[in-house]
Amino acid sequence: MVPVMNALERKILAAFDAPGARARSLADLGDPAIVKAAAAQLAERGWLRATDAPDTYARTEDGRLQLAAPRDVTIYSRPGCQLCEEAKAQIVPQLKEFGATLTEINIDEDPGLRARYDYDVPVIFLGARKVGKYRVDPAQFRRQLRDAV
Repeated sequence: MVPVMNALERKILAAFDAPGARARSLADLGDPAIVKAAAAQLAERGWLRATDAPDTYARTEDGRLQLAAPRDVTIYSRPGCQLCEEAKAQIVPQLKEFGATLTEINIDEDPGLRARYDYDVPVIFLGARKVGKYRVDPAQFRRQLRDAV
């Protein structure tokens, strides 16, 4: 079961969407006395991680997915992956029809993602839900996009 986020937790995770927002201190996220417990809770869930700097956090990829809209498509891939290119070619034409967006993540740029998905790419998420890996069935993906709300 996915924990429900409150407004403060959502605001903290969204703060990392600002340009250049790789890491944020508690002060960047709001009143440290107020946000410290929420940031710790998000870190416990794996949606934030503490950095080497004191009271500073970075959002994890799982944290980014928590903010994804139902029709936000994420494809975890790597350069030179033929299956990844085929999957993307099957997904992209359907995006505009459903008002969906695509985010492509190179797993080789993140050791955690590489460890998680190294032999499984491409991995496709619709919102925060994993909907496929290796190959895409265009008809099934179309149904998933249609039904995503």
